[in-house]
Amino acid sequence: MKKERYHSNDLKRLILKNKMSTMVEMKEVMGTKVDATIFRKLRELHYLRSYSHRGKYYTVPEVVRFDAKELWSCRAVHFSKQGSLLNAIAHHVDRSVSGYFEYEIESLLHVTVRVAVLKLLKENRISRQKVAGRYLYCSSRMRKRNRQYNDRKKHQIIKDSTLESMSSEMVFQEGKTLVELFLSLLDEKQRRLFAGLESIKLGYGGDKKIAHLFGLDMHTVAKGRKELCRGEIETDKVRRVSGGRKFLEKKRRKSSP
Repeated sequence: MKKERYHSNDLKRLILKNKMSTMVEMKEVMGTKVDATIFRKLRELHYLRSYSHRGKYYTVPEVVRFDAKELWSCRAVHFSKQGSLLNAIAHHVDRSVSGYFEYEIESLLHVTVRVAVLKLLKENRISRQKVAGRYLYCSSRMRKRNRQYNDRKKHQIIKDSTLESMSSEMVFQEGKTLVELFLSLLDEKQRRLFAGLESIKLGYGGDKKIAHLFGLDMHTVAKGRKELCRGEIETDKVRRVSGGRKFLEKKRRKSSP
């Protein structure tokens, strides 16, 4: 009987020591140049192959600690309980509540998935629907796909509504800042008249609203409004004729000798 030359335990000890190993490293330990020999021994160990790094790394179940999403990473090398990248994507897309956009799949799996999702689409293992101008990848099962699409549309409506209200608030704040800047360039009377004009535009309750918005006293706004309504405005001067500092009297000319 021919004695077994290669032993799977040699591979197992290597992988347990380093947590994972490459084909080159395993060949060196086993003393062979044949891939088939290594694969035959790996199958005895129920091996797992990375879905990242083009499947370059191999490990065994004793090392792996999968998380709730059935994923495990070691030194930036990624493994899935489903094995290959194609299987991992198809699994997560099919079981998702709202489907996945491409960037969400990449965030989950930490690898680029463009080529993989196109291949899965071609094989009818997943499907896609357009939502908010982007492709949403969904289950290939029609009823599940429709549920995922409808759920994502519902959340997108809520998200758009929130963003719209945030945008409106930002526009309001920017507008308020510009008004405050404009008011700082006016003198006291001009501010009062401008506030009174804005109050007239708003109608009932305008004095209070403008006073709060401009940071003025409500009576000041009311005064400006009344002055405008009565036409009591001096267009050429801000101060009264008698107001301000008096001019210095000119010195008398000295009498000639």
